[in-house]
Amino acid sequence: MSGTIDARIRAELDGRIRSGEWPPGTRIPFEHELVARFGCSRATVNKAVSALVAAGLIERRKRAGSFVAQPRLHGAMLEIPDIAQVLQARGERYRFELDRRRVAGGKLILEGVHIGGERPFAHEVREISLDQVPGAEAVDFAAQAPGSWLLRHVAWSEARQRVSAVNAPRAVTRRLELAHSAACLKLERSTWSGAALVTDVVQIFPGDRYDLTGRFSAPQGSTS
Repeated sequence: MSGTIDARIRAELDGRIRSGEWPPGTRIPFEHELVARFGCSRATVNKAVSALVAAGLIERRKRAGSFVAQPRLHGAMLEIPDIAQVLQARGERYRFELDRRRVAGGKLILEGVHIGGERPFAHEVREISLDQVPGAEAVDFAAQAPGSWLLRHVAWSEARQRVSAVNAPRAVTRRLELAHSAACLKLERSTWSGAALVTDVVQIFPGDRYDLTGRFSAPQGSTS
């Protein structure tokens, strides 16, 4: 019976988090409140909450309670993730807000913000070569993220990216709804098709919402 109640508790909390009813930072009910609500033991509640902590949906704070965790995007350094696809796979509502668009030096320059779960997720400035991707000029990037469109329509053969910790410019932190001194992660990526540059992009993420992971295979015959 405790297993059935445990599953019910997990399902209810998980549903409220993924639906956006409980956004990141929301304190979930205390364990004694959940015990009273579900008519079960404290151990059963603890087991359910611990499973959500392990899944990265809840974080425990000493003497403060349990809170909905800030979602973190895991992107392997050897991949180009589609932010829209990854956030939607997490059950978050996603949209791209285009702030500026201009053409200069044979490039389409776009600036905007990725929104996940109604919160700014990343600020982006992207340059697209119109020599290599002339069709980009006719695309409505207010309706779709430029990175998502490029991944679907433009083949690439090589990419190079650099990641660094930064204090972003005030205009960017304001757009991300962060304090000016907040730690941010800056990702710079260039993508080529053969010898031709396709796109340059600079993305800035709040430091607590993005981390990078990768798994690599050692060359055959190598030793550690």
